[in-house]
Amino acid sequence: MSTTTYVLVPGFWLGASAWRSVADSLREQGHAVHAVDLTGMGERAHLATPETDLTTHVDDVVRLLEEHDLHDVVLVGHSYGGPVITGAADRAPERVARLVYVDTGPLPDGTAQADFDGPEARAANERVVMTDGDGWRLPPPPWAALAADVPEVDDATVATLVAGSQPQPWRTATEPVALTGAWERLPRTGVLCTFGVEQMREMGQHVPALAHMVDGDWTYVELPTWHWPMVSRPAELAEVLGSVAG
Repeated sequence: MSTTTYVLVPGFWLGASAWRSVADSLREQGHAVHAVDLTGMGERAHLATPETDLTTHVDDVVRLLEEHDLHDVVLVGHSYGGPVITGAADRAPERVARLVYVDTGPLPDGTAQADFDGPEARAANERVVMTDGDGWRLPPPPWAALAADVPEVDDATVATLVAGSQPQPWRTATEPVALTGAWERLPRTGVLCTFGVEQMREMGQHVPALAHMVDGDWTYVELPTWHWPMVSRPAELAEVLGSVAG
């Protein structure tokens, strides 16, 4: 079996540890895996500042690719990690073999992550940032409440999520993506967890933020679970990622 190099990028609040079970499974398959602690997150939480933004995190991934001289990479992003891997692939497309979006997708140029759920949700988050986040950080969500109806997630897993969470620098959500289009020639896989292929295609026709989810060289895999499949169904997610190797 040939070895594939994976770079795993987490979404809001989480660091590389969120990928631990998936990374271990991929390594058992013989692959090389780099799980990323973005600036201000995970073990790099102490580096967070009010200026930490999306560009900071794109820089993190590009630097990893360059410093390790990685090529033919499967670049995997979960949730907010979607815009991060898109930006990194746009900067270094020659190093990337495939983009994998885990319950997320590439945002159109000029769109910010905070815009995805609409102006009311953005305003609500901004109020939380001002009242509970020192004006520049979005606190982690109530993991136990979110997982209450998810049978695959037990109390120990919730405790791990709580321990591994950090407030998210809000500028990472409000800085719009800036893309040249170089990433668009890369093949992409969408791992759909909270909605299926048909629903995604329907929304993609009417929701501008989802336009890139239906245009381009896509394959789709449905993995029904909650929004954090690396926690609720890690073995299955690793199997899906392994299937796109090569």
